[in-house]
Amino acid sequence: MKLLNELLEYNGEFVKEERFKDFTTTKFPNKRMVIITCMDTRLVELLPKALNLKNGDVKIVKNAGALVTHPFGSIMRSVLVAVYQLQADEVFVIGHHDCGMSGMKADAVIESMKERGISDDALDSLTYSGIDVKDWLNGFERVEDSVAHSVHMVKKHPLMPNDVPVHGLVIHPDTGKLDLVIDGYQS
Repeated sequence: MKLLNELLEYNGEFVKEERFKDFTTTKFPNKRMVIITCMDTRLVELLPKALNLKNGDVKIVKNAGALVTHPFGSIMRSVLVAVYQLQADEVFVIGHHDCGMSGMKADAVIESMKERGISDDALDSLTYSGIDVKDWLNGFERVEDSVAHSVHMVKKHPLMPNDVPVHGLVIHPDTGKLDLVIDGYQS
């Protein structure tokens, strides 16, 4: 069975049996917070459990590495919407140890792209359009530095209110232990 069919079959039963009722909440986060975190599979259930969060408590924005790399990209827009429209009063950037973005080199990613059929012409067209693909695909060396950078991007954004604390943490993907990088109440 194909994965899509498997998911749709399960979803049909989920809806039919009204299991969705266990997750009923509003669009406003009960704990009035937004988290930027990594898309790592180990964090899907671990992160909320390690923070004592349940459905309805928080807005969670995920991407590769919990990175805020562009001040006017979709991650920052999501944070601003959470603050201005969805009652989030605090921002948490939570990276994790053993992240796939740690030490990631663009050349390896580009080679994988080529092996899967992406042509040099396609890559060249991006370069000619002013996109530095190698810079865009590079990871980071230290997760703590990456988290600090993302906190700075959010906190110093010209549209972010000064009264919103922006915290930076790193979670261990095996134990759920949190390490504080930046206490947003102190900055």
